[in-house]
Order: sequence, then structure tokens, then C-alpha cells
Amino acid sequence: MQNQRLKLLGMSCAACASTIEKAIGAVPGVEACHVNFATEQAAVSYDPHQTDLTKIQAAVEGVGYGAYPISDYPLAVEEDAERRDRAARQRELSRKVIVSLVIGGVLMIGGLPMMTGIPMALIPTWLHNPWMQLVLALPVMVWAGNHFFINAWKAFQHRSATMDTLVALGTGTAFLYSLFATLYPQWFLDQGLRPDVYFEITAVIIALILLGNLLENRARGQASEAIRQLIGLQAKTARVIRGSQAFDIPIAAVVPGDVILVRPGEKIPVDGEIIAGASTLDEAMVTGESLPVQKTIGDQVIGATLNKTGSFKFRATRVGKDTFLAQIVKLVQQAQGSKAPIQQLADRVTGWFVPVVIAVAILTFVVWFNLMGNVSMALITTVGVLILACPCALGLATPTSIMVGTGKGAENGILIKGADSLELAHKIQTIVLDKTGTITHGKPTVTDYVTLQGTATELHLLKLAGTLERHSEHPLAEAVVQYAQSQGLTLGHPQDFVAMPGSGVQGVVDGHRVQIGTHRWMVELGLATDRLQRQGEALESQGRTVVWLAVDGQVVALLGIADAVKPSAVAALATLRRMGLEVVMLTGDNRRTAEAIAQEVGIRRLFAEVRPDQKAALVEALQREGKMVAMVGDGINDAPALAQADVGMAIGTGTDVAIAASDITLISGDLQGIVTAIQLSRATIGNIRQNLFFAFIYNLAGIPIAAGLFYPITGWLLNPIIAGAAMAFSSVSVVMNALRLRNFRPSPPFPHSP
Repeated sequence: MQNQRLKLLGMSCAACASTIEKAIGAVPGVEACHVNFATEQAAVSYDPHQTDLTKIQAAVEGVGYGAYPISDYPLAVEEDAERRDRAARQRELSRKVIVSLVIGGVLMIGGLPMMTGIPMALIPTWLHNPWMQLVLALPVMVWAGNHFFINAWKAFQHRSATMDTLVALGTGTAFLYSLFATLYPQWFLDQGLRPDVYFEITAVIIALILLGNLLENRARGQASEAIRQLIGLQAKTARVIRGSQAFDIPIAAVVPGDVILVRPGEKIPVDGEIIAGASTLDEAMVTGESLPVQKTIGDQVIGATLNKTGSFKFRATRVGKDTFLAQIVKLVQQAQGSKAPIQQLADRVTGWFVPVVIAVAILTFVVWFNLMGNVSMALITTVGVLILACPCALGLATPTSIMVGTGKGAENGILIKGADSLELAHKIQTIVLDKTGTITHGKPTVTDYVTLQGTATELHLLKLAGTLERHSEHPLAEAVVQYAQSQGLTLGHPQDFVAMPGSGVQGVVDGHRVQIGTHRWMVELGLATDRLQRQGEALESQGRTVVWLAVDGQVVALLGIADAVKPSAVAALATLRRMGLEVVMLTGDNRRTAEAIAQEVGIRRLFAEVRPDQKAALVEALQREGKMVAMVGDGINDAPALAQADVGMAIGTGTDVAIAASDITLISGDLQGIVTAIQLSRATIGNIRQNLFFAFIYNLAGIPIAAGLFYPITGWLLNPIIAGAAMAFSSVSVVMNALRLRNFRPSPPFPHSP
């Protein structure tokens, strides 16, 4: 399947988004389509063997809208184009709002005698002359509000109805009625009716709706601020060394393999590896890590981070759309374009919203005309119903909050892959954490080396162990290799190397059959461990991970390995418990080591000596207890459990496989990110519920009032102008409420209390 984002043109409300989504979804070969009204984009997944972008674009155009593909790179160019489009729309709306408000204000003065009953003599004659009012109202209808009628006609041609349909029907009905009263006043007089005109209603309603669109357009631009900030982190140029010369080139011209010089105070232009020099880097803008990080030869650097102190050279490894920053932006864009399950109700309502409102408006006119015989009252109530109803508020309630929430997550070093993950996170009841690389640094070191002779002098055994472990990717293997090399040993290459997941490794080194792994594995192999049992238990009681070494079928040595707990782990886990969450540790290590770590960080429930294939089963067992489970891990062996969990959280310093299998990525590896992710989810879902509540209440309460349902009891009758103002600001209020999420701040960690 191929994934593509499309920029959509001509949308005016959530009903438009629903129409486009159905049209794209009906194209053969399209597997999934999510249209986001807030971002005016569509995320499409399709089979390129069955369809292509041309057919998908044709489907969009077939229902009256436009679409063009958005490239993933260059990011800045795409963002600049979108900003220019939004600015141009702002200028156009501003002009239309000013002209419409001025004309509407003049027409309001002319309509005061009819609306308030004040004597006409107090108003200049020309202002309440219907012909003059017609001349003033025409520019508003023909120029300022023309797109409402054009879009409504397009929707009608494609057998759909949108917010533009409601506005066009409401203002068009009032205008045509007023035009008829201006042309044929005698007909009304013959019927015993006053030939009143309502040109001020049409002009002011259009002005207010345009003002609402103007404010909404500006607010929606603020909602996508996170993407702009991320893209703004990019360096514009890179100082590349080619041959013996160093010169600045645009960042887009950098290619993998280029050697780049970075001086103090400069941004790292692309991702790479330091080959000369050392420095301190501020990576907070990308990873959320607050403290500067020391970097030296061999260390990786991330594009868009800031060089603080020294100068260094690095070799570019990832450029363009492959850089870490570009991947972050892409993930945030995907998340902002996705749909949360909570949005399904709003989508269903928007699907039939406009037709129902039109039916209610027709019923309102019929009832009032039959009951009162007053065409003016029937007209006012009908126009009020059409203008007040607003599907936009429903359509913006969820996606705008998701946009701000996912952007805020990226700002805090948390990548959320989809809106469904952001929603599910607030329901989490149990957090399952892998130990190595998650609770601990994942970079263990050998602290003890014990042989049968009780000394560490038998370096030939250590050489066998180090040589075998060179082919293993396990963190414990790296510790053994580094320890062996630190003893001045030159390591060779093993033969017949086999990794036994969850147990250890084996192979042939210098003609010897060598096996390194857990105590359980040694027992399963039938090897005697009793001669080193006491030493092994003593090391485990100290929180060491014990690795057993067997050569030619005999256990000959063991190594004690320690992995320090991350500084943030104790406070973060204490905070999670104070939030009412159960914290569980899952590890392949032996029970004694696991218990020592668990006690240090305050975890009461743990599963030790768990093989990789058992981790997913244990997560499933917790789910069968009726709990919503989140799994946090960093290794390849955590990937099945991450996928099994309701919400998988990967440590960003871990493997690509784990990150790919997760729903949320904690870029910095700081466990405080778990707390922040859950708090952000709770804040976002709370914000969405507020938006949906206000959007539903606004329409459920407003439409009956506009229809005059309470008029016989309370005398309430809604002026269409007030209805227009309410409709214009309903969607603005929803967007402004969503923008409050930009003030989200994670709460400080609680002090540790085991």
C-alpha cells in the first residue's frame, strides 16, 4: 500500500469533509481515507496497482472540490506555501469583512424603524428607501458572499448539502423576499401585509459569518503552530568541507558522506557521526532532554540541535526527508491528520445534519405561516434556523484539539503516531515496563569476573567469552566485549554462532565449544553449576545480572553485570502510582536482580526470567484481567508486547523495530515522558469533550429557539442577525478552546515514596 497526503481545496464545513472522504473511499484500490477538516488535508492509503493519484484527485473534483499531493520534503517549502495561502485568504476575508460590516451597519440604521418601531422621521429617508437598500446589499451578495452561493450550487449538483447550503438558503431567501417586496409592494398591500424588506439581515449575516471565518482561519493557523516550530528548527545552510576548502551550501544540497564543520553556537544541519573534535549539544528542541549532552568522536548528532561549546567535524549520514527531524514532522503530520474514535459520533451527526436542518426550516415556515398567517414571522424564523445551525463546530471539535495535542507532545519529546493512541492513553490502568534500557540505562558494565579458581586472572577464558559475544546485539554482550577489551585482549571471530533468545549465545572459538547465558539455560543444557552457585547468588543479591560461561560442556566462570537505574525513573514511577496507575516490571533477568531493581524504584509487582515470546502473553494476561495496558520497552524482543498492548510506548533511544511497533515514542528515553504522555492525553480528551458538549448544546438548544418553539410560552424569538453572530462565533469558540491546550504543562514529579 502507498500512503499520500492531499491538500484539499473548497471545503467550508465538516459536511464537505464527509463528502470528500466518501468519494475517495469509493475509488477502487483505496484502502483507507481520513479527511481532516481542521488541517484541510486527506490522508489516503491506496494500492498503486489498482489506482493512482490522478483517479483519486478526479474523485475529489467529481464532488466539487480540489486536491493536490503534498510532498514530504522539502518541508520548509511546503510550509511556506501553506502560510502564503493562509495569509492570502486572511487578506481576502479581511477586505470582505470590512466592506460587509460597513454596508451592513448602514443598512441596520435604515432598518431600525422596522426592527424597533422608532419613527421613520428620525432616520434619513434614503436609508430606509428599499431601492437604496437593494443597491447597498447587492455588493455584499454578489461579491463578499458569492462563494456561499457558488459552493452551495456545486454541492447541489453533486447531491449533497453543506454549511454553505444553509447560509445560501438563509440569506438568499431573505434577499429574494426583500427583492420581491421592493419590486411589487402593491401585492403585499393587497394581501393586507406590510412590504417590509430584510436587506440588512442578508448583509449583516454574511458580514458576521465572514468575520467568523476570518477569526477561525487565524485560530486554525495557530493550531498548526507546532509543525511550523519544528520546521523552523532546521538550519538553512551547512559548512561543508570538500577537498581542502570549506564553504556554505544550502541544506538541501548536502549529500550523505559530506564532511561538515560545526562551530560553537551553530545548529547541526543534518544527522551524522562525529569524526573529529568534541562538544556539548543542546538537544532539547528535538528530544525534550533539558540537559546538554556531551558528544565526542563516534557519537551520533541530530540535525537541528544546537552546538554549545566546541567545534567538531561530522560525516553526514541522513539528509533531506531521512533526517530525524523530518521523520518527527512526518509523524506529527500523520497524527494530526488521523481520527480519534471519539470523533465517530460527530461524523455520524454531520452526515445528516444539513438535510435535517433544511427539513426543520421548511417545517418552521409551514407551521408559522399556517398558525399566524404572518409571512414575515415565518420568514424570520426560517432564516434563523438555517443561519444558526452550524456543522462546523461539530467538525472542528475533535481534530483541532488533536492537532494542538500532538503538536504539544512533539514539543515535549513525545511522538504520538495517531489520534486513537492519544485517546486510548487516558484510559490506561496498568503500565508494564521492560527493565533493561527502559528503567535502567541499558548500557550495563561488568563489575565482577569470577572463575572456578575464584580469581579474574584467567584471561584466556575471558577472551573466549568476549570473542563469542562480539556477534551478539544484546546490551549484556556489549558489556562483556568492552570489559574484555579493557583488559588488553585482542578478540577474534567465532564460528557457528547461534543466539538463543532469552537464554544466551553459543558458538566455536579457537576450537572450543563456548556457551554464555543465564543460569536457567545452563541447567536446561544439563551443565553442573554448583561449584559457582554461592558466588552467583551473592552477586544476584547485590542486584547484579549474572552471566554464566561454559567451555566444552563445563561451567568455568561467571560475570556480574550491573545496569544503573535512570535518574528520572524513581520520581517518574512514583508519579505514575500517585496518578492511580499500577506499575509492573517485566524482564528476562533472574528474579533476584529484578527484585533488587524493583525495590530501588518502588515497583511491587514484577515478572522475572521472562522470554521474549512470553512478554506478549503476559501483557495479554493483564488485559484479560480487564485492564487497559500500556507497554514500555526499547528492544527488538519488546516489539511483540508493544504491539499486543492497548498502547505501546517505545523508548526513542531503542531499536527501530520497537519504535515501529509502538503507538507513542518517548524520544529522549526519560521515563517522565510516560507521565507527560498520559497527562497530555487526559488534557486533550477533556478538551475534546468540552468542545463536543458546547457544539452539541449550541445546536440542540439554539435551533428550537430559532424556530420559535418557546415563543408561545416565553415570547422569545431569535433575530436572524443574532443567529448569524452566534453561528459565526460557535466554531471560533471551539477552536479557541482547543488552543488552550497550548498552555499544557506536565505536572512536576512527586517525591519517591515506595
